[in-house]
Amino acid sequence: MTTQQKKSSTRQGFKTGESIVYPAHGVGTITAIEEQEVAGMKLELFVIDFEKDKMRLKVPVAKAVSIGMRKLSETDFVDRALKVVQGKARVKRTMWSRRAQEYDAKINSGDLISIAEVVRDLYRAENQPEQSYSERQLYEAALDRMAREIAAVNKMSETEAVRLVETHLAKGPKRGKAVDEDESQEEAA
Repeated sequence: MTTQQKKSSTRQGFKTGESIVYPAHGVGTITAIEEQEVAGMKLELFVIDFEKDKMRLKVPVAKAVSIGMRKLSETDFVDRALKVVQGKARVKRTMWSRRAQEYDAKINSGDLISIAEVVRDLYRAENQPEQSYSERQLYEAALDRMAREIAAVNKMSETEAVRLVETHLAKGPKRGKAVDEDESQEEAA
């Protein structure tokens, strides 16, 4: 299998050095466009580095768009996502395992608005009941994804981006003890 660096740095509207969003992994940077020979066929690949995860991914150029790889959101779209987290939490009355699957799918969709919905729905204020371990894991994963993209778009640190999201969460409706007894028992199961 041979690898060679390509001179031209733009493919499918993406270029080397550009930050992108990959659905299952969040924000990464295209470091190169390579040509590899796989099973006798030449294949062009984006080389994407995810610095925080210490991970490198090679994505076929031809498949990049169909798998959902996209450019960073525009600032007005980020503002829309921040408005979403201010909204009232919408928690379905289904079993936790089903909701957890839906939240996970939203996080891995790469769609900033869907990720913002997960952050909004799983956020717990200081005066609210404690989250279960799995709820906290999903909340933190969604918050991390959202903060990474906001940080990249607004050219700020991830810590500043997390603070920005938390500030918008605090502006939302006061979330009192709206959790029903049967729902909290489902979560414990």
